[in-house]
Amino acid sequence: MSFLDKAKKLSNKVAEKTAEFSSDEIIADTIIKAVDKQERVNTILKERNSKYRISSINLEMRIPPGVSFGIRRVNDEAEDEEIAKLPLK
Repeated sequence: MSFLDKAKKLSNKVAEKTAEFSSDEIIADTIIKAVDKQERVNTILKERNSKYRISSINLEMRIPPGVSFGIRRVNDEAEDEEIAKLPLK
């Protein structure tokens, strides 16, 4: 198998994985997992009296897929009001 044949085969695998990741169900599952992680980490941060919280989530459709979290400093009173409004699991 030539180098170009190997490259083409690898390219096809990457395209296939990208198509799999773009599935609506996989994206929804990824969002659910990321938001769950955000909520759990924010609870831990609050328990530890940290002034920081995860405030945003970015989903990157690449190989491998990526999730990144944005961090912000919070105002205690505003943050307490925000958390009080969140539904409990």
